[in-house]
Amino acid sequence: MQILRNVNIDWLGKTKYFLAISMVLLLLGGWAWYTKGLRYGIDFRGGTMVYLRFAEMPGVDQIRAALAQRGLGNSIIQQSRDVTGAGTSEVVIQLELQAEDEVEALEAGKEAILAALREAFDRPEPNKQDFNAATPADVAAALVRRDPLALGPAAGERYNELAEALLAFRDRERSGLLTSFEELRSLDGINEAVLAALGERFYLGRFAVRSAEIVGPRVGQQLRQQAVLATLYALAGMLVYIAFRFEWIYGAAAVAAVVHDVLITLGLFILLNYELSLTVIAALLTLVGYSMNDTIVIFDRMRENLRLMRREPLTVIANRSINQTLSRTVLTSGLTFLVVLVLFLFGGEVLRGFSFVLVVGIVVGTYSSVGIAAAMVVGWANWRGRGALTGAAAGGPRKTENIDRRLATAGRR
Repeated sequence: MQILRNVNIDWLGKTKYFLAISMVLLLLGGWAWYTKGLRYGIDFRGGTMVYLRFAEMPGVDQIRAALAQRGLGNSIIQQSRDVTGAGTSEVVIQLELQAEDEVEALEAGKEAILAALREAFDRPEPNKQDFNAATPADVAAALVRRDPLALGPAAGERYNELAEALLAFRDRERSGLLTSFEELRSLDGINEAVLAALGERFYLGRFAVRSAEIVGPRVGQQLRQQAVLATLYALAGMLVYIAFRFEWIYGAAAVAAVVHDVLITLGLFILLNYELSLTVIAALLTLVGYSMNDTIVIFDRMRENLRLMRREPLTVIANRSINQTLSRTVLTSGLTFLVVLVLFLFGGEVLRGFSFVLVVGIVVGTYSSVGIAAAMVVGWANWRGRGALTGAAAGGPRKTENIDRRLATAGRR
């Protein structure tokens, strides 16, 4: 599909502007890296992460004060935000590792956080359990003991099914948090007797734990090393392949453009104080592949045009190649950008860093493919001579002759 026809933009004539923009962004990122540093998530530094949802959201300062009273003042608290930027009733509390054993650390960190929050915000009732923290076994046992449906001794299976349905409604329809037992009345098999039985055994806490995660310190250090190695191996593999398939200068320019993209994206990532996690590393590796693909499409067209437009200046050939592939670039990058932008706006706090990297990376990757990578190849060829981009490395004499014949035939048609 061609959405842009007869485009004639002098991209290489604007190289100095592209380089100026890149320099500003790289310096801004370097300043952010030097002054703020990279903020590692629990995945890399080790610790406990607890996701909570409140019925009535207290202030973040109140939560921090409650944790400080229990000696957890070093916790990191992040409130989720909606599309408009307003705070929601969900928070993420991160706590440094509290014990050497990972299972013990998970329970110790989680229980310390929950104890501090219950003391500050909850209203527990004597001899009752929090329904928002109950398991299906807890609810089934309470119903069997009370037998509100008068099913007799063989009622265990029925009450197990009812308990599963109650907690599925709590987790799926109410995001893990009920504020009134009356909300359960719409379910099949729920009557006044069942609600009364639940009220006798349970109370409704003011917050619910959505999930909890743990990463040990040794695992975090290994993950950091593996993340760096994965990125370097990906770049090295692409450099070797492109140098073999095209020429080494194409591979060097493509890798340099990808490094440029990653550094700018990371700089903006640090500047906005996002947290580096395994999902963000996945986004960075996705960015490496996506940006490389855009660059290779332009380089492949340049190589074809070098054989077809033998008497044209390299700058003209590079501009023609970029303009010929511009429609494809706009379609693929534009549609992908819209998808990740929706993910950034509506994906929630957990995916915010991941989607931010993709949103920025697609824009920067497309920009570098058009404005940086081709200019590097042309600049090197002008310095070494045009013949450096032709010959056996570009496909060999026989292969080049066959391609020229096919292109000439297509032109006559």
